[in-house]
Amino acid sequence: MRKLICLRECLLALSLLVSAVIPASSWAHGGASGVDVDACRIPVGPHWVHFTAYQPQLTGTTEYCNSIPEIGSATLVFDYEGKALRNMTVEFEVTKEPQGSRVFYKEPSTYPTGTANTTINFTEPGNYLAHVTLVNEGQKVDAHVPFSVGASATGLSASTYVVIAVILIAVGYIFYLSNASFKGAVDRMLKKQS
Repeated sequence: MRKLICLRECLLALSLLVSAVIPASSWAHGGASGVDVDACRIPVGPHWVHFTAYQPQLTGTTEYCNSIPEIGSATLVFDYEGKALRNMTVEFEVTKEPQGSRVFYKEPSTYPTGTANTTINFTEPGNYLAHVTLVNEGQKVDAHVPFSVGASATGLSASTYVVIAVILIAVGYIFYLSNASFKGAVDRMLKKQS
């Protein structure tokens, strides 16, 4: 019973540590307290388009938005939020930044299903811009979302290392508390050190 209580306390402490270390914006993929923090949403006039990228050959169904981890093939998906855009003409473009050179262009068209997707082979790491242009009654409304490709070449972020360290320490501590022989070996080793 004591081990179960200790395990529960350790898991609670671990969850509090992880929630304190990881910024809230990295957990969010939507709104929080009425404030929209989803960087994958693109406002196009009064409408919203959701941008998602996938690299199924590398990471399966993991979704990306601001940073696609590897160069190579990526599937970009633009989903309309609501039905109003389904009857309007929309065009999509991806440019390499800062030079603004076009790497992909999809002619103005309607998308009755509310989803437009394409696969692009990114051959260079760097910064890109996804453009969404609403063409309605002779007027164009352009919006965009910046993203990078090949970010994994730079390695893991400092906050990722901190989270990994916290998790490993917590798992080790839980194992220490729940395994008598391991606890005895660690205690003996610590006594020798002092």
